[in-house]
Amino acid sequence: MVKKIKMSANAKIMMDEVEMNRVLRRIAHQIIEANKGVENIALVGIMQRGVPLANRLAQIIKQEEGRDVPVGKLDVSLYRDDLTQKGKYIEVRRSNIPFKIDDKVVVLVDDVIFAGRTARAALDGLKDFGRATKVQLASLVDRGHRELPIHPDFTGKVIPTSLKENVRVEVMEIDGLDRVVID
Repeated sequence: MVKKIKMSANAKIMMDEVEMNRVLRRIAHQIIEANKGVENIALVGIMQRGVPLANRLAQIIKQEEGRDVPVGKLDVSLYRDDLTQKGKYIEVRRSNIPFKIDDKVVVLVDDVIFAGRTARAALDGLKDFGRATKVQLASLVDRGHRELPIHPDFTGKVIPTSLKENVRVEVMEIDGLDRVVID
């Protein structure tokens, strides 16, 4: 089910469909280059919008390398350190990593990195599926304001923001269009 999100009057489009596709291609190439191919690579999308981004990266990698890269999805809800504060607002979904992560380089894929807490929760959740050789982080948007010493290995675009601003990534598979909006 695709939902349409209305833009507020003061919202600004920071990335459109064309730029998102360009950025995803660049991230895919960086993943290939940094790992000298895709021999032991697996992508794990952080729910919710990291999942379609991981699937798109896998498609691009297949086009470039001629090899399938396994893709999983990880719900980090129960690993969050703010669960007691936001518990009633969190919707728990089912993670699905249908492959062994042992001896693989796992690239966690997320839409926006902000404080770093979601990435930390993803690291905690990933360990329930095995022990990866290495874990890398890919983020479409880095908006800064880190609270933890976590930094993405692959970043699509850095968008400096104030703490009052909201960065929203919209993807075709969920929202009916591709764009990054700040408001």
